[in-house]
Amino acid sequence: MEAISVFDIFKIGVGPSSSHTMGPWRAAQQFLARCKGLGCFEHIRRLRVDLYGSLAKTGKGHGTDLALMLGLSGEDPVTCDTGRIPLKIDTIGVSSSILLAGTRPIVFEPIHDIVFHMDTVLPFHPNGLTFTAELIEGNSYTETYYSVGGGFVVQEHLDDDRPKVAKLPFPIEHASQLSGYCRDQGETVPRIVWKNETVWRTVEEIQAGLHNLWRAFQQCVYKGCHTEGVLPGGLGVVRRAAKMNRSLLGDAAYDSVESWMSAIRGSGRDFRQISRWVSCFALAVNEENASFGRVVTAPTNGAAGVIPAVLFYYYCFCDGDEHGIEDFILTAGEIGSLFKKGATISAAMGGCQAEIGVSSAMAAAGLTQCLGGSIEQVLMASEIAMEHHLGLTCDPIGGLVQIPCIERNTMGAIKAITAANIAMDSDPNNAKVSLDGVIKSMWETALDMNAKYKETAEGGLALYIPVNVSEC
Repeated sequence: MEAISVFDIFKIGVGPSSSHTMGPWRAAQQFLARCKGLGCFEHIRRLRVDLYGSLAKTGKGHGTDLALMLGLSGEDPVTCDTGRIPLKIDTIGVSSSILLAGTRPIVFEPIHDIVFHMDTVLPFHPNGLTFTAELIEGNSYTETYYSVGGGFVVQEHLDDDRPKVAKLPFPIEHASQLSGYCRDQGETVPRIVWKNETVWRTVEEIQAGLHNLWRAFQQCVYKGCHTEGVLPGGLGVVRRAAKMNRSLLGDAAYDSVESWMSAIRGSGRDFRQISRWVSCFALAVNEENASFGRVVTAPTNGAAGVIPAVLFYYYCFCDGDEHGIEDFILTAGEIGSLFKKGATISAAMGGCQAEIGVSSAMAAAGLTQCLGGSIEQVLMASEIAMEHHLGLTCDPIGGLVQIPCIERNTMGAIKAITAANIAMDSDPNNAKVSLDGVIKSMWETALDMNAKYKETAEGGLALYIPVNVSEC
């Protein structure tokens, strides 16, 4: 069985897309590492990247070319200064050169050395890219990679970035196995997941990793709720989260993330107020994502706002605590793993049901766990959330992760909360559809879906809104 850690599903990185930005970025890093390992890095005199399929068709809007340049120049999505990304890209363009891995300058002209093959799709996956290094000796070295969703990258014929195959105490490929372990062991979902995580990390490392994710969620939401302006890319989308935050908090005073969250907790709990806050949280994250900000892939960047919005709902309006946050993330991560194994988390393979749908299913399960639901109710909530995202297309206007992507995160969050509420008031014994059944249905729907609705900007809304896509 493929072993996927919670920290494979949740990754800290840079927007706007896990498959079109994070994946190519990581592929560039892997290619240079491969060159170093083979001893040809010091012999590279020129480098070309060819993009295929969805990476070509929506690569400009998703910042694929920018991500490649950042990865080739030695920047890392976890640690880079996101505020300096535009300057870094401008410098490469103006100088027609790039500092490979931050150490070796070579001639690099983005307009010539990053090639978009709009009409060619490689056989393994729609998100394909090939690196070709021309060497001083006159020969060349070529490798092909696939960005398969959620920031996961596989190298052709090698599968370098596949999650490590590990001998887990509780190997899980289907939801029925997860529920069986919980019943047999008398444990909750997060406790089973925790025990699996100890194969990769110490208890202290798991706790630190979960805390880092929670802090990253907080920082992203907070920044998004306090940043105004127009999103880059040419659509002229005005950021809304900051205005909503001011409207909802009024004259409340705060000077930190913690005091801000305390102010939110005391801001009122009527239905409309809470609903507006959930939308505000989701908008904040995906406005940051669209601005090449730092987000948590959950399980993708395009769907990065759903889980933090529901997490904030739990923490601020359900009297949540740090222990509950850990349980939420562990539970949601395992559900994301089930969808990756049984279907896909790549919009280029399955449309937006693979992104917003999966994130909503993950969030619904996490919230139900925190609300005291049984294992059966946790899985039921996840199934309900996905059931009502089946067939959702990915049709980004201009290839940008903005319309309908940003608002779509608010809908996924609200559906997750609704699914959790329904599951908590239901008897799972009366359920007609299982989580395993809906995962299978999602995959079959993905296979049947017309390619133009799979992150190509060739169908749906993308056809009827003219836009000139510009760079960051």
